[in-house]
Amino acid sequence: MGHQAARAGSTGAVYGLGFIGAAVWFISQATGFWDGILGFLKALVWPAMLVYHALKFVGA
Repeated sequence: MGHQAARAGSTGAVYGLGFIGAAVWFISQATGFWDGILGFLKALVWPAMLVYHALKFVGA
């Protein structure tokens, strides 16, 4: 049971680092305030977009 909790924690850490990286990337590309807000929102959902496009690419 402890092993599963450690695995879940590492997954959360990877997602957290991915979120921070995506937020920095999207916000740094913003040209205005609302573009920055949109960048933050994109950073929240980038894993879902990645899976969607990956499945679309493989034809699933």
